[in-house]
Amino acid sequence: MITIRSAREDDLPEILDIYNEIILTTTAVYQYIPQTLEMRKAWYDTKLKDGLPVFVAESEGKIAGFSSYGPFRAWAAYKYTVENSVYVATEQREKGIGKLLLTPLIRAARENDLHAIIAGIDGSNVASIKLHQSFGFEQVAHFRQVGYKFGRWLDLKFMELLLNTPEHPHDG
Repeated sequence: MITIRSAREDDLPEILDIYNEIILTTTAVYQYIPQTLEMRKAWYDTKLKDGLPVFVAESEGKIAGFSSYGPFRAWAAYKYTVENSVYVATEQREKGIGKLLLTPLIRAARENDLHAIIAGIDGSNVASIKLHQSFGFEQVAHFRQVGYKFGRWLDLKFMELLLNTPEHPHDG
């Protein structure tokens, strides 16, 4: 059975293992060097301080994946837009865990009066593209050859989900 819950600080070593494995073996993260536990702790602390969600999928006492969202861009007028992230451990893929992790992110975005969720996805990541499409995300941009990893150029696709929130947006 898989349980989705808010992440805790003691989940960070397993979150780190999943993230580093993705850095080292996939194009889902455009980084070359694995992170340290201190880096993941700083990431988590920032999420908590900023009131941003971090969810984990737990299966038989082990973290199978995690999801979160954060600011899309730093300027004030982007305050109603976030960028999401969903990562699943290699041995747990193709079990529907991505859907379980994306569901509470969308719910949290609505509850926090956000209007747009952006997903930046490697152009060859068909599973992630299909996952996001299943929730109504639409491709809005395709950046050609903007990343380079594993000896090849990488395309980046932006997908977007618009929410019917906030009811009364305001400037400032």
